[in-house]
Amino acid sequence: MPLTEAGIYAAALRLIDADGVDALTMRKLATALDANPMSLYHHVPNKEAVLRGVARMVGAQFRTVTLENAPWQERIRLLATDFRTLAHRHPKLMTYSFSHQSDFIQREDPFLTGLTATLGAAGVPLLEIPETAAIICAVITGVLNAELSGALHQWANLKPPTVPTADEDGHRNGPDEDHVFRLVLDTLITGLEGRHPAGRDGQGAGH
Repeated sequence: MPLTEAGIYAAALRLIDADGVDALTMRKLATALDANPMSLYHHVPNKEAVLRGVARMVGAQFRTVTLENAPWQERIRLLATDFRTLAHRHPKLMTYSFSHQSDFIQREDPFLTGLTATLGAAGVPLLEIPETAAIICAVITGVLNAELSGALHQWANLKPPTVPTADEDGHRNGPDEDHVFRLVLDTLITGLEGRHPAGRDGQGAGH
């Protein structure tokens, strides 16, 4: 079967899901494809190009339900939750992408397209949408990176001595990551409602 960029990215993703980004090499990738390592370079110049191609491929897989008539708050929650689901589907790749690929999210990506449309519905002025979307992306990807790497779990357990750390049965209480993510979204949405009160009722200023 002839080599293609799509086939190379798909094979690379399988290797990354199994062993992580650091374990991926062009030689291992060639072996997985039953190809000569040098033949890969006819399609991709190096490992970094492979990683960017894999990240674009995964980003294009983002899907969410379209809720044009729903309150913008609900639309943001759904977008972010579906993005989190995608991140958990490929945690090793996404942890790497969040930390090493500043251009991981592109303006044509379905997530950013949906987010900017929702911010418009929330009454955010047109000129403020790019920076507002950038802040939301930074917060969400930062939280997801901490969650996927285990840092969030560790930080949430760094409690002062006066705070109970065990339940009645003596079991240590850990963070509920679903609850933490909802708290993040609540905080973002409350901030937007405070900054753009016209959209507080779920409809933007233009509705």
